Amino acid sequence: MDILIILLILVGVLVIPNIKIVSQARVYVVERIGSYHQTWSNGLHFKIPFIDRIANNVSLKERVEDFPPQPVITKDNVTMQIDTVVYYQITDAKLYTYGIENPLNAIENLTATTLRNIIGDLELDQTLTSRDIINSKMRVILDEATDPWGIKVNRVEVKNILPPRDIQDAMEKQMRAERERREAILRAEGLKRSSILTAEGEKESAILRAEAEKESQIKIAEGEAEALLAIKRAEADGIKLLKESNPNQQVITLKSLETMAKIADGNATKIIIPSDLQNIATIGTTIQEMLKKD
Repeated sequence: MDILIILLILVGVLVIPNIKIVSQARVYVVERIGSYHQTWSNGLHFKIPFIDRIANNVSLKERVEDFPPQPVITKDNVTMQIDTVVYYQITDAKLYTYGIENPLNAIENLTATTLRNIIGDLELDQTLTSRDIINSKMRVILDEATDPWGIKVNRVEVKNILPPRDIQDAMEKQMRAERERREAILRAEGLKRSSILTAEGEKESAILRAEAEKESQIKIAEGEAEALLAIKRAEADGIKLLKESNPNQQVITLKSLETMAKIADGNATKIIIPSDLQNIATIGTTIQEMLKKD
């Protein structure tokens, strides 16, 4: 019974602690008698007591490191502070464990030196407007340098670029002047456009008024012509009807009197009337003969 208890104790002390379960996205680097033996991926594993040792427990997830600002000097001798963010991932746990001592510190120093080299070839204006180029160059250089360490650099981002205060003030003044210049240009273009539209509106209005006046004159002339034509047609129709009716002497005499009355209607100051109606009849006979000739 005592032996069984001893065996159970030995199993509890030696076997159970050496059963390892590796989680997803993690790996264990295992050494055997001081030398690299193998890398355990996720799953159930057992190590030999006193012979195997877990040298490193490595996460394969992507990591983010925000490094503090670094002083860098541009090509035109302007000192500025630039901080970067590096996104990296461990792809080989063995190289990460045995490739370099303190990999994070190595990445930070490599980032600082690479940034200084790149910024040293750029002037201030290029540095402020070339973030994408700086990010791409740094990623390529860092990825190539960290490959022997089992690290892959996925992205490098320049987080902040802080020029000296006097340069910031000068840049703000320049930006303010540029905004004012653009505002003045836009205002002048607006006034110009407004003047053009006003002139075009007045021009179109004058054209429309002239066309309306023209149409009005045409309509008035056409109306007068039609009225005159209607009067002439009425007179012709009256003469025609009078001729066709074969009027007698009394009708002709009456028409003669009406004609003389129209002649005297406000236009004549003196009217000469024949002394007898026989003369009026004679005038009527003459008019009748004219009608017959027509």
